[in-house]
Amino acid sequence: MTFLDKNNKASDFLHLGNKLLSWYKKNARDLPFRQTKDPYKIWICEIVFQQTRINQGLNHYNNFIQRFPDVQTLAEAEENEVLLYWKGLGYYSRAINIHKAAQQVINDYGGVFPSRYEEILKLKGVGKYTAAAITSICFGGKIPAVDGNFYRVLSRVFADDFDISNSRAFAYFSELATLILPGNVGDFNQAMMDLGSEICKPKNPLCGECPLNEDCLAFSLNKISEFPVKTKKVKSENLHLKYYFVHRNGQFLIQQRKDDFIWKKLFEFPSIIPEELESFNKGVKTVNHKLTHKNLTIEISNIEVTSEPAWKQFIAQNQYLVTDFEGSHEKSFPKPLENYIQNRNQK
Repeated sequence: MTFLDKNNKASDFLHLGNKLLSWYKKNARDLPFRQTKDPYKIWICEIVFQQTRINQGLNHYNNFIQRFPDVQTLAEAEENEVLLYWKGLGYYSRAINIHKAAQQVINDYGGVFPSRYEEILKLKGVGKYTAAAITSICFGGKIPAVDGNFYRVLSRVFADDFDISNSRAFAYFSELATLILPGNVGDFNQAMMDLGSEICKPKNPLCGECPLNEDCLAFSLNKISEFPVKTKKVKSENLHLKYYFVHRNGQFLIQQRKDDFIWKKLFEFPSIIPEELESFNKGVKTVNHKLTHKNLTIEISNIEVTSEPAWKQFIAQNQYLVTDFEGSHEKSFPKPLENYIQNRNQK
């Protein structure tokens, strides 16, 4: 039986939220985006740190905000520049979405970031968690920003076996969170993020340092490792990609990907070449790379074109761009291709 099925009273658990707030006031991480209520900056930080740990993404966040300090600047920027400043964070569709969302704010809201949860949710790439975080932190909204941290902490505190892979998990844990929701929901949501990432970690949680350990049922039952419950696992897809690093005298050919598959709008090498260029093949390198739910095997053939007529003809017949190693720094490539370029440049 899940915890909500037991008809518990919310008043019995409000002290948990207040305990968490007290802990947060003393232990909150000193982060630059915690010194502001600017919804633009909170929005950017929430998107940046969706798939990136704080210590890994903090410099990227600071550099991004320095270049695009407000929604107007971001909306007016070229998409390729936005992608360039996202370089190193991965999941580049996030950068494409925030660029489009910034333009939404300018076009649909007169440049003023919307304050209502329902309106924020309309922005490109903004989900329920991000909308709740912005609403609560910036505008005092009373909405829990439920994410994986909430799932893990609440599952353990209440020894709740509701399956987090269930399609109803978000709604269920949102309701469960209301049992402990204090007055300051913005700080509560940030406290949950800190607790989940620093203390109540997926593996090797620091239960002895947790402010909720006296109330945690899973801890008292010595069953921390059994929560949260997740039965469904997404099967990874195996993909094979083939590229040709076509180069001559320090220059090489690239093209920009479309936005209908992985690595949207990033730059890549040609994936097709005419048979006559195969004679210039100087070797093949195979790279394995993992994305979320995708295992990639990437084959890169080194095509060194020694014939100037063949080089010019190939460029004329295709829509490829010509760049060099220095110019490639101004483009965003998938990590495996970026590594390949760097290795070639060092030879």
